Amino acid sequence: MNRIAVRVLVFAALAASLSGLMGCKVKAADAAAEAPPPAKVVGDVDVASWAVDDPSKYPLFTAEELETAPKLMVTGTVNPDVARTVPVISLATGRVVEIKARLGDEVKKGQVLLRVRSDDISGGFANYQSAVADEVLTNAQWERAQELYKHGAIALNDLQIADDTEQKAKIAVNVAAEHLKLLGSTVEHPSGIVDLVAPVSGVITDQQVTNAAGVQSLGTNPFTISDLTYVWVVCDVYENDIPNVRLGDIAEVRLNAMPDLVLKGTVSNIGPILDPNIRTAKVRIEVRNPGSLRIGMFATAAFEGRKKKMHTGIPSTAILHMHDRDWVYVPAPENKFRRVEVISGNSLPNGMQDVRSGIKPGQQVVKNTLALQNEIDNE
Repeated sequence: MNRIAVRVLVFAALAASLSGLMGCKVKAADAAAEAPPPAKVVGDVDVASWAVDDPSKYPLFTAEELETAPKLMVTGTVNPDVARTVPVISLATGRVVEIKARLGDEVKKGQVLLRVRSDDISGGFANYQSAVADEVLTNAQWERAQELYKHGAIALNDLQIADDTEQKAKIAVNVAAEHLKLLGSTVEHPSGIVDLVAPVSGVITDQQVTNAAGVQSLGTNPFTISDLTYVWVVCDVYENDIPNVRLGDIAEVRLNAMPDLVLKGTVSNIGPILDPNIRTAKVRIEVRNPGSLRIGMFATAAFEGRKKKMHTGIPSTAILHMHDRDWVYVPAPENKFRRVEVISGNSLPNGMQDVRSGIKPGQQVVKNTLALQNEIDNE
């Protein structure tokens, strides 16, 4: 019986082992069925190349070798031309009774700017009348001296003294009359109101007077008039860049407020003194005002360097600006185009662009990258 029991136990253990082994095989098969297929590794894929259906739609351009001069870019502000700025001076003292022009107004030569009530006119007219009375007396004495000299009653010296006195009296009359004119009045119609007129045509760029204010003779200028036909663009140029600027150079001026407006100016002065804080010198550019320039506007000026260098030139339409970088497309085998990063430089005439690196003369690039990029994006 013991042997029979032992055999039964052995067979039971074997059966349990076989059952567990079969369960493991079934689980392994199920796991294998659920697992994803193994990944396939594909090598030598150019992620910067794209194939197109019809490459002939995108004309190519052969990069050229161009001789260009480096440009110096500086910033500045628009200022009035000091040589075309005239202060309005009043020779009469008094109090302002009427202001006929304001700061920023455009005025014409001879236009009345303000009216001043002045006591200087009465004093000047009194001096004129006194000079006229003296001249009448001296003229009578001169005529009497001539008659006496004809009859031998006086010597020639006395006649000459009378003539000198008459001439000096006439000069005094002319001086008194001219003084009245300078004060703003006339000898025919003297008035206590003096009209201060514009000496030149231009724009009032400074005003130092208000209603009922006092006007001092040869003191503060009530107005300053500037002819803004030509203006100055005063720029700051670092000391290391000063050798690249010469008197008479032509500069391109662009305004921050009007970036599409390009003006030509001439360098008329290079400051001899450097700012000790920022190490810059003032460079003055004379620019003709088309009418849109305002005093105080910010501007950018570009100077062409003296030494020219050889660079690669391609159409500006061949450069794609993306992700703060510049790219071009070059032809590749199998109807593909490859994107290449470049470093662009200054704009050149006739729609060309200077390329500093990435493309060499003789290489071909797609002339219109925007159209090609749109097709790539739509795929």
